[in-house]
Amino acid sequence: MALPKRRHSKTRRDKRRTHWKLSKPGSSTCPHCGNPKLPHRACPSCGYYKGAEITTPWVK
Repeated sequence: MALPKRRHSKTRRDKRRTHWKLSKPGSSTCPHCGNPKLPHRACPSCGYYKGAEITTPWVK
């Protein structure tokens, strides 16, 4: 495997990594209470998933 003849600068390294960003996770609204929640997970505010109560809602 070939080796670089000279060291690349930090700026050049960082330019290559500019597109390595995290994307914002998608969210949907709960059909039961209307609060935002992550898809395919129980609602953290009311505890419902697919129309059935899965867990007791957390006390705020």
